[in-house]
Amino acid sequence: MPRILSVSDSVVVDAPPAAVYAQVSDPTLMGRWSPENRGAVLRGAGPVAVGTVFEGRNRRGRLSWTTRCTVTAADPGRRFAFRVHAIGARRPRLPGRIATWEYRFEPVDGGGTRVTETWRDDRRAWPDALALVFDRAVTRGRTFAEFQRRNIRITLDNLKHALEAPDAAPGTPGGPGAGRP
Repeated sequence: MPRILSVSDSVVVDAPPAAVYAQVSDPTLMGRWSPENRGAVLRGAGPVAVGTVFEGRNRRGRLSWTTRCTVTAADPGRRFAFRVHAIGARRPRLPGRIATWEYRFEPVDGGGTRVTETWRDDRRAWPDALALVFDRAVTRGRTFAEFQRRNIRITLDNLKHALEAPDAAPGTPGGPGAGRP
């Protein structure tokens, strides 16, 4: 059976697309929502744009690692995406095609936003059998598609909770006290 190379899910957040985009497109904030990512360190200053490089900090159980990512889409209020292209324990020293993450923001009636998060497996050169063995070893018995489907659902639920928190100031999702429960 060939492996699944892409999974996605959506949630409607009661906030305008520009406000949701402003939060999601800042990789340093992702640790607030993701069950695995702990935030990022940006290279350089200024707003995140296509070509911005950042290092993502990640943890799964006792295992931690760092990834090097490059922003591939930064269309405010519409789309944010980045490619993961290096990995390592403390520094992302091992280059390779790993994954692409994409977030789309669509306005919905009532002023909210449908956020769609998509993960794509960029390990296309890996034989399916090798990928399956590797995936099951690092995800406690699941494929990466199964694992990421669960992570995406958790991330989107946490994002919705944080951005709709009663103490988040209007127009500024994720205000004081917002975040993961």
